[in-house]
Amino acid sequence: MTNRVWVYLSDKSFSPEVESGIKTDVQIFLNDWNAHGTSLSAAYELLHHHFLIISADEERFSASGCSIDKQLRFVKETEQKYGLNLLNRLLVAYKAGEEIMVVHSSKIPELLNAGLINENTHVFNVGVGNDTELKNNFEIPLKSSWLSKFLHTVK
Repeated sequence: MTNRVWVYLSDKSFSPEVESGIKTDVQIFLNDWNAHGTSLSAAYELLHHHFLIISADEERFSASGCSIDKQLRFVKETEQKYGLNLLNRLLVAYKAGEEIMVVHSSKIPELLNAGLINENTHVFNVGVGNDTELKNNFEIPLKSSWLSKFLHTVK
């Protein structure tokens, strides 16, 4: 069984209070989430204090355009409620030791040139689409990601 996943990266780390609030809010949302009146079998995970991951078991019933729109509205409301930026697809998360750093993708050449990251730096692939990809391709070396296009900029 493969679940469809949506990964939202926060521009800042979730505080314990924010994380607790998001857990409550997302559980309420998922309990009511449906597609054309049919409840979706869904779950969530907060990972590394930066990622909100929502998954839906589409074997029984697939998330429709309307239900995905509802999810996006929920995420926008979450952004506003907690002062987060979760929908900016130009944000990049990478590991610096055990710490998760989040930067705008335009900063990658600068970080490469400063030697703060390199082709083997682990980055997070927020474009994964199912739980198998999440398990196997969520944390990958920069050289295996779309950011590899910046490796030629290293001086």
